[in-house]
Formats: sequence, structure tokens, C-alpha cells
Amino acid sequence: MAGDPTDDWLGRKEYSNDTLAPALVKRLAATFGQPAPEQGAALPPLWHWAFFQEPLSAEGLGLDGHPARGGFLPPAENRNRMWAGGRIDFLAPLKVGVEAQRESTIAKIDEKHGRTGKLLFVTVRHEYRQDGLLTLQEEQDIVYREPSPPRLSLDDDLPSPEWSETIEPTSTLLFRYSAATFNGHRIHYDWPYATEQEGYPGLVVHGPMIATLMVRAFKNANPDALLTHLAYRGLRPLIAPEPFRVAGRSLAPGKAELWAVNSMGPAHRAELEYQESR
Repeated sequence: MAGDPTDDWLGRKEYSNDTLAPALVKRLAATFGQPAPEQGAALPPLWHWAFFQEPLSAEGLGLDGHPARGGFLPPAENRNRMWAGGRIDFLAPLKVGVEAQRESTIAKIDEKHGRTGKLLFVTVRHEYRQDGLLTLQEEQDIVYREPSPPRLSLDDDLPSPEWSETIEPTSTLLFRYSAATFNGHRIHYDWPYATEQEGYPGLVVHGPMIATLMVRAFKNANPDALLTHLAYRGLRPLIAPEPFRVAGRSLAPGKAELWAVNSMGPAHRAELEYQESR
């Protein structure tokens, strides 16, 4: 991409601080219908995505409800933004009620051609610390795609699961997760925008929430497992209010595969590495 104006964004850094406030942790717990961890306890996996959200005013948002293009992330005008997947190394627990620091870097920008036209992939690397200790290393893949009808089905065989949970993605669940994570993307709560502007048949279930629910189902089935690495990817959107299942199976000692699936096939997949607690 030599000479491309997005090259100017490569290597850009952003620093932020946030306290993992118990009040917000309680809201997440209520959203997911589970007990809230106490002050000083470990934050459940992937709940850190609710924190470090910049409180922009309405003037700082784009038409889609995301922060306007051209700030920390590179500009990609006339393209729809989606969370494509990512990878996380879990090095130490993040603790509820303790201040944390995040260093973010634009690590990679890559343009590809897919079935729906040009795709711009941006990889953001995050490092999280508490009390000087590196706790998480993460890469998030964001894709900007040209407007086109979304792919809603995927014909792919899945193995028999060893654990499975059914999720009912109501509009209330989507709204509460958007509120807890300060996610203004209108495809999750604005039905006319999602259907008329971005071409979805209904409200879109958040990719990060799907990943969180897949990992939660694994932890419910394997309560003594300590996560060390997660790689996840979105294959296609899930549309509310159709139920979907989050499921998985063990691959080998310390390894598992996870997926989210509805009546039209798999939508998200992940590979997980872990250790058994002693």
C-alpha cells in the first residue's frame, strides 16, 4: 500500500487510563444474568471491552454512530465498519476496581478484494497494564467493506459439541450491551438504519458479545480452566431476535474450539488455549 494515505496511520499510538469500576461491572453482570465479581476480584474474560471507551459528544460521531473516521483509526469513507476478529494473550487477571492503562498501536493496514468488493483490514494492537504489570496483549481486526448485502448463511459442517448454551438475542439485550460498552453503532439498536442503510434484515448482534458468550459457555463447562490464549473470528452476522447457540468441544489437553451457530449455519468460531488451575 505504498503511497496510500492510510499508510500515515501505521504505527500511530494512543494511550488511555480507566478504572474497572464496580458499578459498570455490575451492569455487565446484569446484562449477562450472572453474579458480579467483587472489588479486587478478577474481571471475567472479555469484559474489559466495556472499558477504555472515549466519551465523544454527538458531534464526534459519524452517521453510523461510530467515532468519526480519521481520528485514531484511518479514514475509510463510504464503507461500513465491522469487527472481524482478533487474538488475545491472557497474562494476568485484570482486577475489578483497580485503575488500568492501555497502549494502542495501529499495527497493520491491508486492503483486499472479497466477494463484496474492496475490504480494508486494520489491525490494532492493545497492551493492558495494572500496577505496572502487563495483563493482556491483544490484536483486534477491524474491516471496512463497501456497502453490499451481507452474507447471512454459511454451509459448513460442525462437530458435535461437548457443551452448548442457547442465547435469545432480544432487542433489550442488544441495547443494554451497547449501553454498557458505550457502543453507538446504530446497527445494534436502530432498526430502520440497520435495514435501510446497511442492508441487514434486522438488528445485528454484537461480535464482541458473541465472543464473550462463547468464552462464558466454555468457562461454565470448564470452571477450573485458566485462559492463556484466544483467537476468534466472525464469519457472518447474527440477526436478532433469532436464537443462536454458543458451543464447543475439547481438541486436546489445554485446547478447545468454540463456535456460535444458528439455523443458517456457523457465524463465529474461535480457538482457545488454557491451563487447569491448581
